[in-house]
Amino acid sequence: MSYKIKHNTKNEVNEPMAMYFTQGSSTSFYNLLGGAKSANSSSDFDIINLARQGFPKKALLALAKKISLNIQELANILHISERTLQRYEDDAIIKTEYAEKAVELARLYTRGEEVFGSMDKFKTWVKTPSHVFKGEAPVTILDTSAGFDMVFKELGRIEHGVFA
Repeated sequence: MSYKIKHNTKNEVNEPMAMYFTQGSSTSFYNLLGGAKSANSSSDFDIINLARQGFPKKALLALAKKISLNIQELANILHISERTLQRYEDDAIIKTEYAEKAVELARLYTRGEEVFGSMDKFKTWVKTPSHVFKGEAPVTILDTSAGFDMVFKELGRIEHGVFA
């Protein structure tokens, strides 16, 4: 799945995957991670650099709080033990693989807010079991990249009124 955005000479977006960059959302994924950048100024390389540089544990915990995940749910998604996550100092920079998952999580929740029109509605949906996900809540499959892809695709179907 490509997340690349291409622009024509009129500066219009041509790629449908550009929907992942949420210009109409009141929350940019940078804000969810404690950053100040707006979604309008983000590029693929900004996202790559953010994941590579990492960010402090306190930003990760702030993200979890903003998207209503408890530490156990966050640890499961990041593939880290809850105890290991708790051992990090608040200002310690988390490892790249955890930062990358956190960036993807922030992007997903920002996209969900855009599709549902509010973060609260998306947070309810993502924790509600669905037949689309074989009776599981979408949040429970976010421990894999395939799970992220499935949830992003379902958001696209919801946005376009296509229900399974």
